[in-house]
Amino acid sequence: MPRKMVVIFGASNILWMVFAVSQAFKIEVFPESEIVAQIGASVSLVCSTTGCESPSFSWRTQIDSPLNAKVRNEGTKSTLIMDPVSFGNEHSYLCTATCESQKAENGVKVHIYSFPKDPEINLSGPLEIGKPVTVTCLVSDVYPFDRLEIYLSKGDHVLKMEDFIEPMEKKSLETKSLKVTFTPTNEDTGKALVCQAKLYITEIDDEPQKRETTRKLQVNTSPKNTVISVNPSTRLQEGGSVTMTCTSEGLPAPQISWSKKLDNGSLQYLSGNATLTLIAMRMEDSGIYVCEGVNLFGKNGKEVELIVEEKLFTVEISPGPQIAAQIGDSVVLTCGVTGCKSPSFAWRTQTDSPLSGKVRNEGTTSMLILSPVSFEDEHSYLCTVTCGHKKQEKRIRVDLYSFPRDPEIEMSSLLVSGNPVNISCKVPNVYPSDQLEIELLKGESVMKTETFLMDVHKKSLENKSLEMTFIPTTEDTGKVLVCQAKLHIGETEFEPKQRQSTQTLHVKVAPKDIQLMAFPSESVKEGDTVIISCTCGNVPQTWIILKKKAETGDTVLKSTDGAYTIHKAQLEDAGVYECESKNEIGLQLRSITLDVKVPPRNTTISVHPSRNVKEGENITITCKTFSHPPAVITLKRVNVANEVTMCSKNGIFTLYHVTQNDTGVYVISASNEVGDDSGWIEISVKRRGNSKDYFSPELLVLYCASSLIIPAIGMIIYFARKANMKGSYSLVEAQKSKV
Repeated sequence: MPRKMVVIFGASNILWMVFAVSQAFKIEVFPESEIVAQIGASVSLVCSTTGCESPSFSWRTQIDSPLNAKVRNEGTKSTLIMDPVSFGNEHSYLCTATCESQKAENGVKVHIYSFPKDPEINLSGPLEIGKPVTVTCLVSDVYPFDRLEIYLSKGDHVLKMEDFIEPMEKKSLETKSLKVTFTPTNEDTGKALVCQAKLYITEIDDEPQKRETTRKLQVNTSPKNTVISVNPSTRLQEGGSVTMTCTSEGLPAPQISWSKKLDNGSLQYLSGNATLTLIAMRMEDSGIYVCEGVNLFGKNGKEVELIVEEKLFTVEISPGPQIAAQIGDSVVLTCGVTGCKSPSFAWRTQTDSPLSGKVRNEGTTSMLILSPVSFEDEHSYLCTVTCGHKKQEKRIRVDLYSFPRDPEIEMSSLLVSGNPVNISCKVPNVYPSDQLEIELLKGESVMKTETFLMDVHKKSLENKSLEMTFIPTTEDTGKVLVCQAKLHIGETEFEPKQRQSTQTLHVKVAPKDIQLMAFPSESVKEGDTVIISCTCGNVPQTWIILKKKAETGDTVLKSTDGAYTIHKAQLEDAGVYECESKNEIGLQLRSITLDVKVPPRNTTISVHPSRNVKEGENITITCKTFSHPPAVITLKRVNVANEVTMCSKNGIFTLYHVTQNDTGVYVISASNEVGDDSGWIEISVKRRGNSKDYFSPELLVLYCASSLIIPAIGMIIYFARKANMKGSYSLVEAQKSKV
């Protein structure tokens, strides 16, 4: 086959291969068309190509909004990572892939939503028969709310359904609710209250997102129909006994309490039992007795009046009808008689509990000595006086209390500005705790008040405390924290007993506002002077430490007032510098990266196999240099009409099939952004022996037919230029193409 035909056939094959490659280039995006993503989650879109070894990728939104995502390219695949997903990611994303002169594009629609929690069911109050109650079904942080539906059911019956199709004015997380008011009945007890929320995220959703909350109903009733029965009668003789029984209806079952109405209208607590027995009644026991049934939803009371006939002689008891005694103290109860010369005395408790004190009688006076007073001594004491055939009794109530020490102020940690701290104000060994009130003040401002009225009344020394959390600021330093405790002992005590403790606040500040800078810049030339400076905000007692980070370990730098100076910076000075600002509260870190740029130097040039070669041989020129960043190395032949410059990143140049025309001087230059270095070599090409075929007729014919092979030569120039980009070059071909 003639050589001309071979060249034309080869060119057509190359053109066909380029066409085939362009036909095979494709792009795919996963997911294919659209995706639904929860706000706060992590989502990745993957764009991949086939038919191209080294494609380039770009991502954009269809309306050219910011991506709000990170891009990671790996070979024939590009990944768009949204972590976390936010409102800024609700777009149609387009991936564009380019392979040489070819471009392909594909897209995916991202729908976002927020539906993080189950609904909340809230009642306006406890369920009571006949009292309307409002049920609220709350769905928090939902988006898009215009596709939300809320259903509220009681048992198998749907009470209400509501959707929120009103237009959204802006993209935001919304809290939506449904409210229903109904009146509970007995039949509602045990039924399930169900709140179900459905979110249709896109128009094509067949199955919406669902969340559901269930709550069982318990219907309560306040006490009613309270009844008192008295045995034997409501009218009594002195020294007699009476038993009174009280009942009351309600759910939950009411607690029964007995009290006596005093002259001032207040009630004196007597017993928490349904049955109250009073023995050895005296005239002072006459009065109105009140029974109350109490539960969480109310109370209902009933009164009964007892009448006790008066005595003929007089008995007085001191210090009075009621006394408050500190546990551990000594108490003397004195019973005196007038109108009887030789009385006999007897002491007992009204509930017939054991008498723990000592009795001493002197004429018409009897004393009961309680020393030391303990819980067993908290009673109503009866002094019974017998004069002839008649008896008379007098009662005195001994109420105990314990309030031995001032409150104790404790804090969970040091006071640090901006950090929450728990404050506890403890009152130790207090009794009765249900009469205690604790108040915490900061300066003149009341921070919190707490009472313990709902505590079960029991005979024991209790440790009670008020606890709260507050966030101190620097303005709190010097202010006084006051814990004040008040104990209301009984009806006879008009002013409560008080104790208090104080503590002056000292608020500390952790390091903040740290700044680490390199002057004049974080990127300098070799030999420049660099100052690494670290400063901290106005925080007292702060230490600043400068370090240079390295894999083998950190090096602490000798700095002055947080500044470290590098004179004549070298490449080994480059790296990560860290500033640590710390005090007893904590620390803060900042780091910067210093880049030291070095111009090319120590450049060497080698030629293989030699600088003197014969026509047709290949010559490899290797240039090595040291620089940072890496230098761009160029090779240029000088003093020729058609000057050719070649570039290389690895410093290797190859001249293929040299001729005598390649003889000459070549200059090699290495340069980066901070400097350059150069050298030259001279290459001599010797002619081989004469060849008869050098000017053969066939070559002349081929030359004349050159106009027929222009397409093939164009393809050769194309691949030659690609070879030039890769760092290898043929001067022979370069001269033909006039590059």
